[in-house]
Amino acid sequence: MVRRPAGAGWVGWIGSGVMSGWDRGGFRTAVVPAAGLGTRFLPTTKTVPKELLPVLDTPAIEYVAAEAAQAGAQRLVLVVSPGKESVAAHFDPNLDLEAELRGQGKDALLAKVSRAPGLIGVQVAVQRKPLGLGHAVGCAEPLLARDEDAVAVLLPDDFVLPTGVLTAMAAIRGRHGGSVLCAFDVPREQVGAYGVFEIEDTDDPEVKRVRGMVEKPAPEAAPSTFAAAGRYLLDRAVFDALHRIVPGAGGELQLTDAIALLIEQGHPVHVVVHRGGRHDLGTPLGLLRASVDFALGDPEIGPDLRRWLRARVERETP
Repeated sequence: MVRRPAGAGWVGWIGSGVMSGWDRGGFRTAVVPAAGLGTRFLPTTKTVPKELLPVLDTPAIEYVAAEAAQAGAQRLVLVVSPGKESVAAHFDPNLDLEAELRGQGKDALLAKVSRAPGLIGVQVAVQRKPLGLGHAVGCAEPLLARDEDAVAVLLPDDFVLPTGVLTAMAAIRGRHGGSVLCAFDVPREQVGAYGVFEIEDTDDPEVKRVRGMVEKPAPEAAPSTFAAAGRYLLDRAVFDALHRIVPGAGGELQLTDAIALLIEQGHPVHVVVHRGGRHDLGTPLGLLRASVDFALGDPEIGPDLRRWLRARVERETP
């Protein structure tokens, strides 16, 4: 057990992943802030952490872990609130269940059950008070090895499709250094729902240098239409910035404030423009949309679901 100064939270191993040398993705650790209470999903989240709610038949956190592992991460640090340590249990093997499925010849189900434990090593850091995204990321700092100069942060509510943007971000970090974020190009009338980047072009149309960021601007005042998505590849310098920024309302530390400080100090920050899709798993409607999206692509249930949806919508048509 390792303790962070000032009682910010504790950390400890839950999974069994093995840490080894530097990987080609440019980072070894992926941090997933998962301390929220999931109030939009009450009463379910009284007992079931929001991150374990399924997209079709697979918990959202498993998709996030798979994305991180695909990009080269060797461990996942789940930052949870007290009582939510059970999120990490999804990555523990259930040997009795696996033996039962194996004995029944249910190989497809066995593969599903055993997938998560084999994806990535998992650790837990407990954020004892809800003091903002920046504070949550800071709770993972004691877990980093001295030679780790970058860390990925994945917000589990942002389901970015197709996967692979972290790999592209690592390549851009290898080229430009500093920190790399992910952005979507959204219609100008929608920018008020996002943090929007002030950018300048580079020699790559899908990569922009970040000069600033504005939270939820009016459409006419927005510096661009490039909106922040929940993927970050941050230089280790971000932890120093988190220690230096001033807490806002409620004592919260905001990650965007730390990134803004890095920019002020001349630290290079770029965004990769992702041209794929996104689901917001932080709302019941967003989770339902993602499940329907995945179900329609499933060869077993997709055709029946498509027929049912078509008939159901037709009944609603005047």
